[in-house]
Amino acid sequence: MCYTQNRFNALLSACVMSLIATAGWSQSLTWLGTLPGGRQSYAFGVSAGGAVVVGTVVYYGYDPYYFYDRAFRWTVDGGMQELGTLGGEYSEALGVSADGAVVVGWAENAAGQRRAFRWTVDGGMQELGTLGGGWSKAYAVSADAAVVVGVAGRDAGWSRAFRWTELGGMQSLGTLGGNWSEAYAVSADGAVVVGRAFNAAGDGHAFRWTASGGMQDLGTLPGGCCSRAYAVSADGSVVVGMAFNAAEQWRAFRWTVDGGMQDLGTLGGRESVAYGVSADGTVVVGWAQNAAGHGRAVRWTASGGMEDLNTTYASLLTNGSVLEVATAISPDGRYIVGWGMNAAKGRYEAFLLDTGFPRRGDVDRNGCVDDADLLQVLFAFGGRGYCNEDLNWDGTVDDADLLEVLFNFGGGC
Repeated sequence: MCYTQNRFNALLSACVMSLIATAGWSQSLTWLGTLPGGRQSYAFGVSAGGAVVVGTVVYYGYDPYYFYDRAFRWTVDGGMQELGTLGGEYSEALGVSADGAVVVGWAENAAGQRRAFRWTVDGGMQELGTLGGGWSKAYAVSADAAVVVGVAGRDAGWSRAFRWTELGGMQSLGTLGGNWSEAYAVSADGAVVVGRAFNAAGDGHAFRWTASGGMQDLGTLPGGCCSRAYAVSADGSVVVGMAFNAAEQWRAFRWTVDGGMQDLGTLGGRESVAYGVSADGTVVVGWAQNAAGHGRAVRWTASGGMEDLNTTYASLLTNGSVLEVATAISPDGRYIVGWGMNAAKGRYEAFLLDTGFPRRGDVDRNGCVDDADLLQVLFAFGGRGYCNEDLNWDGTVDDADLLEVLFNFGGGC
């Protein structure tokens, strides 16, 4: 696509005149705390830029054995906000759109029934209904917030994975021949859905669904019986989750269209789980046991294998604090959320880890924002987003993405 020199010069001038300093390498760990009266918090989703985190706060009630959950939305500027319920007592926020403006999850209504919801800044909490039964849960939302996926009860029989849109409402995705299915994640454009479904033999297998191909069984690890798919890359080509191996151990897996299911290993212990994956499918986060049998938050890459985030980012942790589970990762792979033990507070808390990589504007992920990054954006300019060139993750490669490179040009070089 032709990009005029005048327009380029104008953007470059705007960058220079902004006097914005080149972003430096930064790493930080933020414990998100709780809401007033809350005892614990857990994070399940993060926006593209790391500015919005969603999850659940746990409150204890009138006696030590009674507790209830409330959905929260945390922002860098405003802190933690409770999202309420649908008239009942419980709610959980499980997914968030790329821009952080739309949150999905489940909440109780006045009759005590769990219902999937879609929450917006302007409209609050909207109930998404069911498939005719008494309950539903929303687990994830597409990058543009147009598609919501989850599981819902039917008027007869077992529950089904669903895909919801404003125009089409709630659509059942079927099963693999068994009596149950649930959808845990959706691709950036809403076209690919992944989750777990039972087959005719009664085994739960990870699935990948598309409108044209229906529900595809992703199988298991060699010798294993079961699997679950928890996350999917932006284009739907990479799926991660957990699967039984021949020794009946849960192992984190990464599945690709060409390579099938790969065991990602552990930290020396028995089991692991993959909960999140970056947009390009190269970075996986989750949980794994170490040699001592302790669960730790982990990150996996092809080059580095499985690493303990507590070791990699030890300098950010105060004595005694532990990152136990990583549940989600931002599209660019920079921000990781989950929960752990905040030793300073003596409680489990949601965390936001800024790994500092990639740098803002670093399209090719080489640690340097330079001509190569600028050219990648220019060549993709005007095209569909949800790729590394779509730096603000709004679905289009445009001026905003170009300016992101220009504002940070030279960083790390």
